[in-house]
This record gives sequence, C-alpha cells and structure tokens, in this order.
Amino acid sequence: MGCYSARMIDVLFAIALAVVALFYSAVGQAGGTGYVAVMGLAGFDPATIKPTALALNVLVSAIGCYRFHRAGMLTWRTVYPFAVLGAPFSLLGGALHLPASVYMPVVGILLLIAGALMLRSVKDASTLDEQAPVVPPFLPSLIVGGAIGLVSGVTGVGGGIFLAPVVLALRWTETRKAAAISAVFNLLNSSAALLGAWATMPSLPAQLPIWLACVAIGGLVGSWLGARYLKPGALRLVLAALLLVAAARMIATSF
Repeated sequence: MGCYSARMIDVLFAIALAVVALFYSAVGQAGGTGYVAVMGLAGFDPATIKPTALALNVLVSAIGCYRFHRAGMLTWRTVYPFAVLGAPFSLLGGALHLPASVYMPVVGILLLIAGALMLRSVKDASTLDEQAPVVPPFLPSLIVGGAIGLVSGVTGVGGGIFLAPVVLALRWTETRKAAAISAVFNLLNSSAALLGAWATMPSLPAQLPIWLACVAIGGLVGSWLGARYLKPGALRLVLAALLLVAAARMIATSF
C-alpha cells in the first residue's frame, strides 16, 4: 500500500509539472517559478530545486522559441539587447547561492511585485499593444537585461517571468512580442545559469528524464495556444495569475 501511494504521489507530481509548463509556456515563460514552487512544496531542498528548475526551463523555453518564431513574433532586434548582458550576469548569478531561509521569501516578494504590475495592465491590453513601439529602446534594454539576468541566475528561474511584466509595464513592446522575448531570454539565461550552478553543485534527481518528458508535452500545448489563439488581455491575465499564485506559494512556504 505504501509503495502504491508513493507511485501515485510521483505521478501526481509529474502531472503538476506538466500543467505548470502548459500555463507558463502560453505566455512565453518556461515555468521556472512554478517548478520551484511545486518542488518546494514537495520538500526538495534548494540545492536540488535550483538546477532541476533550470534544466526544465531550458527544454520548455526552447519549445517556446520555436513556436513564437513560427508565428512571426521573434526578431533579432527585439531580443538581443536583453541578452547581451542578461546571459553573462545569469551565469554569474548561477554560481551564487542564497540560504533556504532567504531564498523563498525573496523570490516570492519579487513575483508579487511583478504580478501586481501585470494585473494593472490587463484591462487596457489591446490599447497598450496598439501604442507600443515596434522595438524596445536599446540602452535601457541592456540595463534591464543585465539586472534581470543576475536575479534569474541567483533564484534559479529563467528570468522571463520578471522580464515580461517589466517590458509590458514600461510599454516597450506588445504582448505577444513580450512573450516571445521572454522565451528567448529564458532559454539563454537558464542555459547560462545551469552551467554556473552545475559547476558548484551538481545535484539532479534521478526522475529528471521523466519530468523533462512531462514538461515537454505541457510546453508544446501551451506555447501553441499562446502563439496562435490567446488574446493580449487573456495573455496578461494568465501571466498575472501565474505570478501571484507562485508568489503566494513561495511566501507561504517560507514560514
């Protein structure tokens, strides 16, 4: 009976990861904050959570990049300014580690702020998209990319979950393009941060291949919906909800 219960828990955990990937990938995200929250609730320690979340991020963000590129939402000019400093600072952040007592509340508070910013823009999403410039400003994009890259490396998430609400709050581009930028940013920063984390703490669970297969399925379905069907207001609402739910879980776990 105990063995059966353990297997059921493993199955439910894998399904939870797939659902996280589905919802996050619909808005250009890889699901890092969701994976961190789920693994935190399941009792994994930060030394395992961080590299595992990054590994899952790399796969789901790669799928998202492909989907948004096929939908015509990705251009070199909109993406590379954020990546110039984002990737190296993410690599640096990946080698830095916060104690468990600090890790959860810090990530939770950052997500709470991002969610509040995003929720404010849901109602006027269509109007804001019409007024948004074709490409984000170059120099500010460099600075924002570097800052969020460092945060993403330290926290073990791809960074797009922080980048998207900032870019949309500053009205630098429209919603779908912000999702596409986030997918690329997540891929680059997750890869760099995983390298940094692996150099100092190679702790990956044996179940990782199964989890990768689950998030791949969720990422394929979610990115297809986001790139083709969800409207700007719906995309922003989903992103805001994900941010706030993840923030609540992270903060609650820290107490």
